[in-house]
Amino acid sequence: MTMTRFEGRCALISAGGSGLGRGVALRLAREGANVTIWDRDQAALVATAKEAKAEGLRLKTRALDMTDAGEVRMAVAEMAAQEGRIDILLNNIGGSLHTPFKFLEQTDEHWDRVMAVNVTACVRTTRAVIPHMIEAGFGRIINMGSKAGRFGSLFAGANYAASKGAMQAFTLQVAQEFGPYGITCNTLCPGAILTPRVKGLLEERQSPEEREQVLLSIPVRRHGTVEDIAAAVAYLASAEAGFVNGASLDINGGQGMVI
Repeated sequence: MTMTRFEGRCALISAGGSGLGRGVALRLAREGANVTIWDRDQAALVATAKEAKAEGLRLKTRALDMTDAGEVRMAVAEMAAQEGRIDILLNNIGGSLHTPFKFLEQTDEHWDRVMAVNVTACVRTTRAVIPHMIEAGFGRIINMGSKAGRFGSLFAGANYAASKGAMQAFTLQVAQEFGPYGITCNTLCPGAILTPRVKGLLEERQSPEEREQVLLSIPVRRHGTVEDIAAAVAYLASAEAGFVNGASLDINGGQGMVI
């Protein structure tokens, strides 16, 4: 990748040590961005940093509990002080967190845990970052939603679907309120992207026959890749996407058309 459309831009990616976050971090760094990734998994941070260093990319890491409001505020302030700006935010943290799929098996604790990670942690990070974007007169906020938030899910429960639907509503409010400051906010809604975590969930919760039926329900007849998501984030984070605001971008191979 030789493009430099993000030269001089600073990007913050939550849960950037592995999976989708890692793929996006490397994509933006390869296109010239100064990237900072947060993750609780220190080993994942070290591995991603090692790969970035081998390519000569500008990527910093920080081990962080993103559900801790104080830690988030401090980490954002430190990044802004070091980099001088925060231009791009990908709220990537989230998951079903190994909670039960069936609604009646979900407890209040299961519900609250998923909401705390998938919604509240993202809200706090966004609140901390936006003043720096306002000061710069530029910002790109991308929230990681899900097909589950739009159409429900065959392998993630009601708490996960509700949390991703909430992020779409949050996106719309942020897009409306902060558009006048040069800040856009959009949601990505991926279908099944075969990260190791998603692959494990599919194998745990669906039989081989059920997985084959899911594949047949996707018009392009394949699951998504990390590269598919990284390309979409790179577009929404770019100057070229300046008129895209408050959008929900479905990345599911057309599966949403046939559900």
